[in-house]
Amino acid sequence: MQAQLRIARPVSDLSRLESMYLVALNLVVLARFQDHQGFDGVMLGRAGMDYHFEFTQCREHPVSPTPTPEDLLVFYIQDREAWQSACERFIENGFVQVKSFNPYWDVLGRTFEDLDGYRIVLQNARWSG
Repeated sequence: MQAQLRIARPVSDLSRLESMYLVALNLVVLARFQDHQGFDGVMLGRAGMDYHFEFTQCREHPVSPTPTPEDLLVFYIQDREAWQSACERFIENGFVQVKSFNPYWDVLGRTFEDLDGYRIVLQNARWSG
């Protein structure tokens, strides 16, 4: 089965989160919507990718983001220089490096948190799935 993945999340500051993710992950705005049945949102990704992010805010009934320390997005970056560059971009764009709840991710990776507490692991390893 061929599929595409959309990671959809409520955010507390749509504009700020959009900016953070755009630069840190080298993404572009794929689509944007305002007051679509009470929701504002943006979709970030790149042409040809099998995944993209959708960040939303509800105008009438705001949803507070409630991530746990184990809600992770994991990116495998095999090249050491590319991995280091990505880690630097994350810090430069407002992500905070944190100790991983699961120590496995600290062995070959670094864990970062966005403004809402959602975590992304940048793993300096080859994907073996």
